[in-house]
Amino acid sequence: MIRVLVADDQHLVRMGLRMLFEPAEDIEVAGEAGDGAEAVRLAGRTLPDVVLMDLRMPRLDGTAATERILAARPATRIVALTTFDDDTHLYPALAAGVCGFLVKDAPPDELLDAVRRAAAGGTPFSQDTLRRLVDRAMSGHRTAGEPAEEPPPGITPREREVLGLLGEGLSNREIADRLHLGVTTVKTHVASLMAKTGRDNRIRLAVLAVRSGLVG
Repeated sequence: MIRVLVADDQHLVRMGLRMLFEPAEDIEVAGEAGDGAEAVRLAGRTLPDVVLMDLRMPRLDGTAATERILAARPATRIVALTTFDDDTHLYPALAAGVCGFLVKDAPPDELLDAVRRAAAGGTPFSQDTLRRLVDRAMSGHRTAGEPAEEPPPGITPREREVLGLLGEGLSNREIADRLHLGVTTVKTHVASLMAKTGRDNRIRLAVLAVRSGLVG
């Protein structure tokens, strides 16, 4: 059973997520928090496997709450819930340790899948959010005028291609179609890139691709 803590300052959002998860036989809502401070307290008491964390909350925002929860229990998987105007919070949340990003109005099946993937050690995210992160990385890199960051040695030409397409925000299926590969093969390349670069999810790989000059 996957224990989930829902943290959002909007009662309707929390209620909607509870109603979504209750019929699922493998997911249990361990608690609901209306602000970041309450999320930290409940996480310590209920020991959830996954936290769905709104990034903009009173008393303590989602990024600070994420840092405190992970400091006390690093194995907790935290998925950030974002809105389309939440870009300024994306990088701080990534640095704080969230394992994925989802927009709040994601389809029900995507939300359910995200919880299951996070609990299994995956990095769920919406394609829109990944593209927004990449866009911000590209903008920041151009503005700062920093030299390109070189990917670590040992990356194969095919892995460089995959890394560049990750930087464009493509999904595994889209990368597979672009390179005429199987999806399983793409997953293998992504896992190899994570091992070689020390990036623990595809979002960080995408940012590396931008900073390495492999994108646009």
